[in-house]
Amino acid sequence: MSFSFAINIYGCQMNQYDGDRLRTALTFRGWKETDTSQADVVIIVTCSIREKAEQKVLSEIGRYKKAFGVKGKPILAVIGCMAQNMGVELIRRFPQVRVVVGPRHIGLVPDALEKALRNKVVVYLDEDPREMVDLKVTPIIRSNPFKAFVTIAHGCDNFCTYCIVPYVRGRFVSRRPDEILEEVSELVEDGILEVTLLGQNVDSYGKDFCKGYRFSDLLRDVSRIPGLLRVRFTTSHPRDFTDDVIEVMAEEQKICPAVNLPIQSGSDKILKKMNRGYTVKGYEGIIRRLRNAIPDISITSDLIAGFPGETEEDFVDTLNMLERMQFDLVHTASYSPREGTPAAVMPDQISQEEKKRRLAIVNELQDAISFKKNLDLVGKVVEVLFDDLAPKGGGLLQGRTPTDKVVLVPGDETMLGKLYEVRITEASNWYLYGELVSLRDFNDVLEVGL
Repeated sequence: MSFSFAINIYGCQMNQYDGDRLRTALTFRGWKETDTSQADVVIIVTCSIREKAEQKVLSEIGRYKKAFGVKGKPILAVIGCMAQNMGVELIRRFPQVRVVVGPRHIGLVPDALEKALRNKVVVYLDEDPREMVDLKVTPIIRSNPFKAFVTIAHGCDNFCTYCIVPYVRGRFVSRRPDEILEEVSELVEDGILEVTLLGQNVDSYGKDFCKGYRFSDLLRDVSRIPGLLRVRFTTSHPRDFTDDVIEVMAEEQKICPAVNLPIQSGSDKILKKMNRGYTVKGYEGIIRRLRNAIPDISITSDLIAGFPGETEEDFVDTLNMLERMQFDLVHTASYSPREGTPAAVMPDQISQEEKKRRLAIVNELQDAISFKKNLDLVGKVVEVLFDDLAPKGGGLLQGRTPTDKVVLVPGDETMLGKLYEVRITEASNWYLYGELVSLRDFNDVLEVGL
């Protein structure tokens, strides 16, 4: 008997990767993907990084209560960080939730779903006394046919005081390089042109190996897989970002000249309270070396406004840092307390109103910087790999430059999965707009690199 499923994914790119692997594994078992109104099972891949993310999931879960009470379906499977964080409480609160699985036991999900459809409740949390059970399947059935994510490591050992990740995803573990290289090769055979290597901290990759194979070695090996056009990676940690990564980025042309390096604050006092393990000066040294080695590199960052104890002086230090650094883009958020983390119980918590004020000032400043950097590209010709329809439609396609700039141009679906030279005609702080110049030949690109 075949079953039907729907899948909703919240949060980070690692969740997108897990969702695509689940989609592939279930399809291989003969399950049929459908919409939530028709599905026997709705799988929700969750995020716990901020309280707002959990509230969105809880709201979605609640919407199925009536249908479950009347028809007995869909049953819900809650997977990932929020499942690990809330555990059996999800079962107690919501009768429609029949499967709860933490992120280190995703390999048990397909069997768990079939058990649940036989009227069983299944809970696999990561503190259970078993080894990590990963889902060893290449995500052939993906939401995007031209680019893919590949997780290279699980968990995190940094224990930043605001972050719940080490508590819900566990300690750091690298995947074996042969597994990763085989998976990327299979993705390329399936038509993938661009791959993004994922980890909570990719720069720690290989530190748990005894033979000294490092992240820079993996980057080099992945970039040399025949047929692959582009290699990206995220997220890096300044404490672990080393010069050998800069060297291999400069040497291997398939590795895109784009780095996301979260700074989180421009105050050394706040960075210490966050347990980030670096100073602003040390961070700026990394950026200087990156820009010297790769002059056209795009650098983005993450920043938290209103961390406990952040004074007005600390906040001004952050604004001054943004002026100096001139990031291409910064992902910003006001501090969100997460129960169980040290920062949640720190004294001198900032009021919601003040956090909102500071976040607005940061965004206004960074938007102006991002707009100016994008405006400098108007009139220039850039290389764009088109991989999707633009989110707002209007007959526009979306693609990215090697430096990870989003470019929108008029076009149709026949252009997807192709590489074009595009002249930038207009800029905003988030997007670039352009016109086609010419179609690039993949063989030429593979020969000389991007």
